[in-house]
Amino acid sequence: MKKTYIFGHKKPDTDSVMASISLSYLKSKLNENTEARLLGDTNKETDYALEYFNLKKPAYLNDVKLQLRDINYHKDIMVKEKDSIYSGYEYMLEKDITGVPIVDENYKIKGLLTVKDLAYNMINDNIEEIDTSYDNILYVLKAEELLRFDDEIKANLIIASYRSTTFMSYINLDENSCLIVGDRHSIIEYAVNSKVKLIILAGNCYIKDEHLEIAKQNKVNIIRTPYSSYHIAKLVNTTNYIKTITTCINPICFLNTDYVDDFLDSNSKLRHTNYPIVDKNSECLGLLKVTDLSDKSPKNVILVDHNELYQSVDGLMEANIVEIIDHHNLGNITTSAPINFRNMSVGSTCTIIYLLYKEKQIDIPKHIAGALISGILSDTLILNSPTTTQIDIDATLELSKILNINYQEYGMNMLKAGTSLENMSFSDVIYNDFKVYQVNNKKFAIGQFLTLNFDEIKKDMDEYINVLNKEALSNNYDLICLYVTDIIKKGSYCLFNEKAQNYLSVAYQKDIKEGEFIENCISRKKHIVPVIMEIFEN
Repeated sequence: MKKTYIFGHKKPDTDSVMASISLSYLKSKLNENTEARLLGDTNKETDYALEYFNLKKPAYLNDVKLQLRDINYHKDIMVKEKDSIYSGYEYMLEKDITGVPIVDENYKIKGLLTVKDLAYNMINDNIEEIDTSYDNILYVLKAEELLRFDDEIKANLIIASYRSTTFMSYINLDENSCLIVGDRHSIIEYAVNSKVKLIILAGNCYIKDEHLEIAKQNKVNIIRTPYSSYHIAKLVNTTNYIKTITTCINPICFLNTDYVDDFLDSNSKLRHTNYPIVDKNSECLGLLKVTDLSDKSPKNVILVDHNELYQSVDGLMEANIVEIIDHHNLGNITTSAPINFRNMSVGSTCTIIYLLYKEKQIDIPKHIAGALISGILSDTLILNSPTTTQIDIDATLELSKILNINYQEYGMNMLKAGTSLENMSFSDVIYNDFKVYQVNNKKFAIGQFLTLNFDEIKKDMDEYINVLNKEALSNNYDLICLYVTDIIKKGSYCLFNEKAQNYLSVAYQKDIKEGEFIENCISRKKHIVPVIMEIFEN
């Protein structure tokens, strides 16, 4: 079953991380193959909750762009360098391909066999030498083994086409000779006494016992085939190892993890038809034909706690979005087919997932109850946020019973862990809980940080403003704000880039100064984003 990745937004908060973890667990109980992932570093609050309930932090997901491994290329298509040319030809016919990767015994890429190589071998190659294995000759010539002393055969081809006396007078045979002969016993006797490397008997001809005995003493390899001397002469060079005719020794290869976009850029310059696909250890995985690109299998993803393109993973529109669970306003993500979309006006995404457990009648184990209650308490500020609903309250009370904890005490300890400035840079504070929005070609960003002591930030306010100005310039933000929220005072201190002052003055209908306290401003979703979004929409 194909895996589906579940993740929140690029700046993970406790709700998005815990929603990913708890939803993935629920899906596993419903026999779905999912994995929770992160799009960024977790904050101190989330780390506290993860450690408290012994939850494993999800792995990082860089992007969901189409990679070559998402293309249904010709997997496990390859030939060995010691396969016969004939076998390579048969294989290409069977697979309907015009090229095939060549590998060694360890599946390391060695070259690329093409139809052009085969054609050149048939028309122009030296057919007077063989460099192959005994088994290859047996297979191609449909022969039987009479005597075998060598597994590897390297020799000069000679056909007994003259009368016997002429042949023995003018043709020199030695241990480097491979003789093709019919029932010409005098020439066969000459050959076994000359200790030739190999005798190929045409037309299933008979060989005398005394000649076989001499061949054994002189270690002469002998095979017998039903083919005529003419037929053998046509086929024998195709018994050679594929590596003997390979002209493309170091073919252009691509990693299975390479992005399709990068491959297309390269192919526009190279304009080849076939490309070997390898893994990071240079082991061949198969063959990619350019025409394979239309047969793709995008990554399956489920979004939680967001539905804005800017907030989501890179390459999202190249993925297959199968589900969205969120409690925010509708964003700008579109899908090519109908999906499951669960959006509710509640204080936390974890509240929605709690309801899903109830609907699916799946028991909530303690560690998942811990994840869910952490997400709810974080996003509702211990049920004090104006976004809090009765559903959030009911969920918190039931989860508290499962965990046998005082949710207010736990919630306060969790929030306190998140408000610590220890070892945090100015950027860390700004990006601690950060989201980007776009309206009418305007882009703005809101960071939010909870604190019980604004003075710790106030003393470095100039530095914070300097960082905000730099971030606005480098990311082309029309407005970037840091709202430092004090849940005890039930309001937020607002820091912003210089360009944002005019926007904020319009939004709040008064001159806003750096670090000004805005009463009853706790929820980003209800108190901050709608006010700012309105000025960009008009």
